[in-house]
Formats: sequence, C-alpha cells, structure tokens
Amino acid sequence: MGDQQNAGKCPVMHGANTQGKADVVAWWPESLNLDILHQHDRKTNPMGEDFDYREEVKKLDFDALKKDMHALMTDSQSWWPADWGHYGGLMIRMAWHSAGTYRIADGRGGAGTGNQRFAPISSWPDNASLDKARRLLWPIKKKYGNKISWADLMILAGNAAYESMGLKTFGFALGREDIWHPEKDIYWGAEKEWLAPSDERYGDVENPATMENPLAAVQMGLIYVNPEGVNGQPDPLKTAGQVRETFARMAMDDEETAALTVGGHTVGKCHGNGDAESLGSEPEGSDVHEQGFGWHNPNMGGKAANAITSGIEGAWTKHPTQFDMGYFDMLLDHEWELRKSPAGANQWEPVDIQEEDKPVDASDPSIRHNPIMTDADMAMKVDPSYRKILENFRQNPEYFKDCFARAWFKLTHRDLGPKSRYIGPEVPQEDLIWQDPVPAGSTDYSIEATKQKIADSGLSIGELVSTAWDSARTFRGSDMRGGANGARIRLAPQKDWAGNEPDRLARVLKVYETLSTETGASISDLIVLGGSVGIEQAARAAGHDVLVPFNPGRGDATDEMTDAASFEFLEPLADGFRNWQKQDYVVKPEEMLLDRAQLMGLTAPEMTVLIGGMRMLNTNHGGTKHGVFTDREGQLTNDFFVNLTDMAYSWKPAGNNVYEIRTRKTDELKWTATRVDLVFGSHSILRSYAEVYAQDDNQEKFVKDFIKAWTKVMNADRFDLEKLQM
Repeated sequence: MGDQQNAGKCPVMHGANTQGKADVVAWWPESLNLDILHQHDRKTNPMGEDFDYREEVKKLDFDALKKDMHALMTDSQSWWPADWGHYGGLMIRMAWHSAGTYRIADGRGGAGTGNQRFAPISSWPDNASLDKARRLLWPIKKKYGNKISWADLMILAGNAAYESMGLKTFGFALGREDIWHPEKDIYWGAEKEWLAPSDERYGDVENPATMENPLAAVQMGLIYVNPEGVNGQPDPLKTAGQVRETFARMAMDDEETAALTVGGHTVGKCHGNGDAESLGSEPEGSDVHEQGFGWHNPNMGGKAANAITSGIEGAWTKHPTQFDMGYFDMLLDHEWELRKSPAGANQWEPVDIQEEDKPVDASDPSIRHNPIMTDADMAMKVDPSYRKILENFRQNPEYFKDCFARAWFKLTHRDLGPKSRYIGPEVPQEDLIWQDPVPAGSTDYSIEATKQKIADSGLSIGELVSTAWDSARTFRGSDMRGGANGARIRLAPQKDWAGNEPDRLARVLKVYETLSTETGASISDLIVLGGSVGIEQAARAAGHDVLVPFNPGRGDATDEMTDAASFEFLEPLADGFRNWQKQDYVVKPEEMLLDRAQLMGLTAPEMTVLIGGMRMLNTNHGGTKHGVFTDREGQLTNDFFVNLTDMAYSWKPAGNNVYEIRTRKTDELKWTATRVDLVFGSHSILRSYAEVYAQDDNQEKFVKDFIKAWTKVMNADRFDLEKLQM
C-alpha cells in the first residue's frame, strides 16, 4: 500500500539543488551573508593545493602557442563560420568584453580571473555569441592544458587577432589565474531584468555622473553603453556623456576612450541580420543538449552573415579584417542618417556612399552592404572633445596606432596588478604610471636595531599599529592595487584622507623620516615594522612572548610614480577594523566591513580575530572607546570576545549606531559599541568564531591567529615574496 502511495513521486527534493529555496538569506533577507569571504574555497578548484599556475605558465612554449593562435584566426569552422573567413573580430570582442567589466571604484571585474566563463556574465545580452569564441579556443586550451589559463588565453586571443590584422601591439603578459566559481562579490546592479532602462541606476539619466557607484556600465547586461543610444534612443551628444562617464569609471581618459572606440571598430562588424526574437535562450537558460551554447539561431544556415548579437548589422569600415585608418575616413567624410537594421535596431548609415567604398558581405564577397555606425561612434563625431582627438589621430596615423596599442594594453592588463606580477616574453620594458610602480627597497639594515629605535621613539602602541594598518588596508585583491609597499600614505591624496587621521599620521611620519635616515630602512618598511613592534609590546604585556614575522625590502614611491587621481578611488569610506565610517550610509556598517575584508582577501575567521585584537590596541579612529570591551587596553588579550559573549551584560540601543553594554545586576554602564562590534555576537556564524576566541584555553590561539592574519594584511601586496613565513 505504501509503495502505491509513493509511486510517481520525485525521489529527491524538487528544485533543492537549483532553486536555493532553503537558503538562509532567502528566508531572512536582512541577514549578513558571509559567502563573499569564502566564495573561492579550495573545494571548487579541481587543480589541487599543490598546483601553482604562476609557476606552470613559465613552462609554456609561448612561440608555439602564438603560432597556433594565429592559425586559428583564419581556420573557419562550419558550425560557426567566421566573418570574411577571419575570427579576429570575434576574438577581439571576447577579450574586450572579458576586460571591459573592470571598474576603478572597487577594482572588481576585468579579465584577471576568466570570469566570463560563468554566469551571469557568460549569459549577459552583450556577450551573445562569445560562447562560440571560447569554444573555438577549446582545442588550443586542450593542447596546452595547465600551462595556460582561460583568463590568459582569452586576452592573448584578442592580441593575436589584432596582430593578424596588422596592428603592432604594445605587449602582453601572462599570469592571470582562473577561478572555478562565479564571482559573487561583484555587484552588477539592482535591476531584475536584462537591459532595464538606465533610469534605474542613475539619479538623473540626463546627468551621467549620477550613475550609482561602483557601477560603470549604463544598463544591466551591457559592458559599456547602449550602442543604440541612451535607453535605446539615438542622440549622439547624450551618448557622448555616457561614454565619457563609463570609460572614466574604467580609468580611461578622453584620448584613451577615443582610441579604444576607433581601434575597436576599425575591424569586425555588428550582427543583426535576422529576427532577434528567433534566438534561443542564453547559455545559462539553455537545455543540456545545447552543451553550454546559447542564443541558438535557427536561421543562420551556416552563413556568418546571418548571425545576430547586438541587433545592429554591418561593418564600420571597407576592410573589416585590416587594422587601417579607414574608420576615420568613413566616419568623418560622410553624412549619416538613422535607419533600422534587419533585426529592427537603430543604426546610422551613410546618406551617400560609392558602391566600391562599401564592405563586402561577411559570407558572399560578391555582395556589398552599407557600412554602419553606432550611437557611440557618432558621439566621437559630434562631441567637440572627441572630434578634436579624432582629427589629430587622423593626421598622425602612427600616433593613433601607438595610443590605441597602449590603451588596449591598459584595458586588458589593468587588473593584473603591478608589473612585478607580469610573466612572459612580451612584457613591455617601460614602466607605466597606472601600474603603480614602486622602487626596490633596501634589505641592508639591522631589523633588530631598527625595532629598538622604533620602541624608543615615544610612539604609542595605538599610533604604531594604526599607521601600519592604514597604510596596508588600501590593498584590493580585486585589481592588486594599494597596500603598504611604496608608503603612498605619505603622498597625496592618501596623506589627507579623513580615515588616516592626517594630524596623527603627519606626527608619526615625521618620526619615521628621521629613523629612515638613521637606519637605512625605507619609510614603507618602518611603517610595517612599527606595527610589529606595537603588537609585540601588547602581546608581552598580556603574557605572550611572540615575534611578528617581517620581510624587509619595501620601497618608497614618489609623487612622480603615483597617479593621484586614480588613487582617490582607494579611499576607505568606512573601516570597521578601526570602528570608523566617514558618514552615515544606506548600507549597514557591518556590510561595509564585509566589503573591506573581501577586498583585502580576508576570510571570516581572519576578519573576526583582527577585529578583536584591534579593539584591544587603542586603534579606534579618533580614540573612541566603542567596542573596547576591556580594562586592560593596550594588551593583546581576548577580552573583546570574552566580554561580548558574557551573559552578565545586556546590550541596548543608545543612538545612531551606538549601543550601551550594561551590567545586568546594577544597570551600570560598562562599555559602548557599534553595530560592527555587536554583529560578532548577534550573527550565528560570527558568534561561533567569537566563542572560539573567548574560550579559556584559546588565549594563545587568539594571539597566534591575530598575528597570522595581521602578517597576511601587511604582506598582501608583496608580490616579490614567493612564500611567506607565517
């Protein structure tokens, strides 16, 4: 009887593995989600703990790979025929869209991880058909295997495409390591549908500067701007404003923006020759028989000319497989009018053009079609600044080619980090300011003698530790920028940031400048070593005789080595580790703490132990006492966790982000706290970590874990160190 009742029922929980209905955040949307701190757990990586890509790639036969890559460009496949028998345009678009998700505000996005392989980016409308580009590359990836990452391969494909079309590229670097799971930490916007109107991410769509930070693309699912115009309505001057803001948020100035637009559209074409409604689902929405392909086109018929991606149809130049100056003549020497593509998209076509000046059909060379321009192309013509730059490029072809090659290199390498991380035979010798160069520092000085001078300097534990932390906390694992190396905390704009307490910072730096002269140590090393001295003093005061690992050799950058404008984006708006935020924000303080911790590469346990230790060391911004749950301030104890978890106290709101901790028996005010402090007692996961460090038998573990996490932060930007002695 029981078997009959159960007949036909699904043997597993329906949707349990795909829909996430039982997820904690789904039930309690306001719950703090710690997943971003652990999203690339080693369990997702099939390569094993001993695999080191940055060592493996050094074994690559780069010349053989380049030869195979160039051969691929003209090896048209019947399952996805190449435009004019050349895959260059497709490969360039793949590389461009891989790199083009980068935004300077938080350093997230970009080409550094191979994230284009995964949802949601793999299925963005703007990335239609790039699944085919990656599949065309698969035989090469299969051949060279572990010696080349997908992240490197996709960018190299773009470089090889340009070279095969006649451009002398500026260079190329290997060293990008693949991820094996989508990057969930990246906020792409709040929209719930693809290509929702721009209004949803602008305070005023007429003012591009009001786009929500840290976003750069104008609509959900786009890499840059809408090629048909603002919200799909053609208006080149309005589009110019969006282009300028979007590319600025990618760290590009007007000349770089113009060079990229021209160089990107000098080759290849747009695809919109058919009914866009006939396309199948994107890869993430396709059934298993599609095997990872999306946007199935039932009307392609084996012809490259029948492809549909953006909906705009046509090439920009007469020779779309040659990197030449034809774009300038086409755009600037013709009058253009709005027309509709076969897919119904808005595009610009010349009012009058000779038949012989038109590009031939992508599949049939006996047929010619009108060239096209997008609204972004027309923006280059009608915007006075862009027009002036284009006219200069036109008059100076070699200058244009060099500008484009440099801008392309910057686009595709910006998030790889400083030059010290570059690998391979095509790494340019020239140092570029956007690479944040840092000179080598001295290691020829006595560390012990220098530590003694720091200890005798009169600087307090709080001053030593806070200065080291402020210098190092700028590190962003998203694009490998910031950090203590270079001591840019001495320079504009960092020396004036409110979060760095300029008066206190200037006083400490004055001492370090004197000690640098006396010892031969760089100021950068002194800042970090000072933090070590402060922590060791605090640990000894708590009964723990420990040494904080220290690696010398940091250098001191100069103003000439520093792109001050781009460093403005590294300014912390909040730092929960020092219990500070610049102002009140819509985002909760604990969420801003998570964002900072993730950018610094910290795990949730590391974040926890650092908070508990910092509260004991008098490092709160402005000397506030929030979260200083101890009567032994200046000693590296676990008192923060002991008292946070002690039920002898109660916790009561007492104002904007201020809470009182009172004794239950007498209602005596004992301490004050912020949300960042109390979340370690209220959040079930964070409380479990706090309880570990509150245990009587874990005082030594707390000190050791704090020092280990501290050293990780101090050395996060030491790419010159192969192995850290933790």
